[in-house]
Amino acid sequence: MALKCGIVGLPNVGKSMLFNALSNGSAASANFPFCTIEPNLGVVAVPDERMSVLATLANSKHIIPTSIEFVDIAGLVQGAHSGEGLGNKFLGHIREVDAIVHVIRCFKDDNVVHVAGSIDPAFDKQIIDHELRCKDIDSLTKRLSKVEKLAKTGSKPHQQEYELLNHLLKTLEQDGDIRNIQLKPTEQEMVQSWQLLTSKPVIYFANVDEATLLGKSNAYLSSLKKAIAEENAEIVIGCAALEVQFNALDGDEKQFFLEEYKLTESGLDKLIRSAYELLRLITYFTVGPQEVRAWTIEKGTKAPEAAGVIHSDFQRGFIKAEVISFQDYKTFKNENACREAGKLRIEGKDYMVQDGDVMLFRFNV
Repeated sequence: MALKCGIVGLPNVGKSMLFNALSNGSAASANFPFCTIEPNLGVVAVPDERMSVLATLANSKHIIPTSIEFVDIAGLVQGAHSGEGLGNKFLGHIREVDAIVHVIRCFKDDNVVHVAGSIDPAFDKQIIDHELRCKDIDSLTKRLSKVEKLAKTGSKPHQQEYELLNHLLKTLEQDGDIRNIQLKPTEQEMVQSWQLLTSKPVIYFANVDEATLLGKSNAYLSSLKKAIAEENAEIVIGCAALEVQFNALDGDEKQFFLEEYKLTESGLDKLIRSAYELLRLITYFTVGPQEVRAWTIEKGTKAPEAAGVIHSDFQRGFIKAEVISFQDYKTFKNENACREAGKLRIEGKDYMVQDGDVMLFRFNV
């Protein structure tokens, strides 16, 4: 399944540089606002060390990871919801993504201009939040005016929608976000179909300087953490400029880089993994001599639907699934040894696929 994350933020906070680091792309990056006009798209592999283990054990020729699409969306400014800085166009691009990566500048550099004139991560966050909420208020207000007339006729579905719209508008007007509202399943379906900007899950990427990665205190980073404390949001700390350099290194050089900065993984890998987890996605694997391949599904997906990710015929003619957990495959080294040890399970239509399952589907059409 295609997962698309939009990279947003004010101009000159490092969005395009981060995009280039992620995708080895060539998105324009310059020291002036609106360098990016049309969104750039990059497809990025999801790092998963389990795949190399499986490929070694199965002597597979190829490794095909699952992927995420990242979209570099132009910088937003105050007044974007009313068209400032091509805001309507840029906000429209956000509607098309599944999740938002909000890049916030947490470093001082007199050579890099800031659109607001000074570095203030909490204020920068508020600007973007306000513009997204205002755009949603515009969308819901227009919808409310249409639904109100139908609700007055006594139509129960329209009355329920009218109540929901008022509830959402009240939340937005009180500086709340749709994603933090507890909704019933039927309400969730409606909200999802409206593609509201504040309903999308968010990861904050704190773009810091090299000194911060080396352990120096950073008041800007502390300010951002305080600003998002009540959101229970994911924050990834990284230096976009260094990540560009890191992504150009070879394996041994990358390891040296990580050790130098006392990191267990790059900021990019953490961002990719966080984005993958944010939408409650998991991975199962198919393993064979030709390839080890990762497949993306939502948590809670049952075996037939998981099979359908490979091909619709697999789902339509599903009979059973042969399943080995990754850990058992790693322990017993191959499928036959897992079978002999009783670690290969036969699962039916009600089986809920688990992260790391190695699966073989039996079907007939």
